[in-house]
Amino acid sequence: MNACIRAVTRAAIFEDWRVFGVYRGWEGLIMGDIKEFNSASVSNTIQRGGTILKTARSEEFRTPEGRAKAYKNIQKFGLDALVIIGGNGSLAGAQVFASEYDIPVIGLPGTIDNDLYGTDSTIGYDTALNTIMECVDKIRDTANSHDRIFFVEVMGRDAGFLTQNSAIAAGAEAAIIPEDQTDIDQLATFIGRGIRKSKNSSIVLVSEKDGGAMHYAERVRQEYPQYNVKVSILGHLQRGGSPTAYDRILASRLGVASIEALKEGQRNVMVGIKNDQIVYVPISRAIKMDKPIDKELINVLGILSI
Repeated sequence: MNACIRAVTRAAIFEDWRVFGVYRGWEGLIMGDIKEFNSASVSNTIQRGGTILKTARSEEFRTPEGRAKAYKNIQKFGLDALVIIGGNGSLAGAQVFASEYDIPVIGLPGTIDNDLYGTDSTIGYDTALNTIMECVDKIRDTANSHDRIFFVEVMGRDAGFLTQNSAIAAGAEAAIIPEDQTDIDQLATFIGRGIRKSKNSSIVLVSEKDGGAMHYAERVRQEYPQYNVKVSILGHLQRGGSPTAYDRILASRLGVASIEALKEGQRNVMVGIKNDQIVYVPISRAIKMDKPIDKELINVLGILSI
């Protein structure tokens, strides 16, 4: 997100616009935690993980009274538009706010889950993917040494993009994802084909949904007691760290594009990337439409895990 904040700030200044940073998201807008930024405000930030603007959940913003307070601060600081960097929740808040008050809102997709419709990739996704891959590489050393099945739990909420792609990148034997939930038992399928005679250990990546890795590990202990099972829950490890080059470039491009969108008079759209081209997607579609996973990825992992 810092690369994106930097890009929005400097692109706005390039246009001779004043730009303000709102700390702690919607909560900060309610509290008036707002500061004017200059080019130096974002110096030496592109390589930093997290966000210099901090973040917070805001229950008050869910209420009309809270949003009214936020709008008063918009008037107080003379703000003409908002650029929102975040995931489904942040952009849903932006949609509601824009429907109540006459202020242009531009959304930028910032979430490791990669679950926003209309963009091929979200800011932070590639960094999280690489972090997971590096962790699984290390877990593989232990799995091979002790002849174990490791269930590794990965973030993503209702989306399996992180799980599926990190499984391919790390050479895992299987991925259990929400999008592949059918009448076929994914665990039984894995046990049936994944533990082959020439293999002494296996790694299965599991989306955090529906009990996650602990659920499947317990099933193996009960149904297949001959296997030695371990669980690793990566948790918030996936959300930090210095961003990859891809994420820095993506965030920079989208940040600049958000200012271009405002220049064009766009409002209530999310700026995304499709086939390496900048696109504008109505925020309502970005948050409500389901983003499909490429089913060929499931096939690729199945072929390569034999």
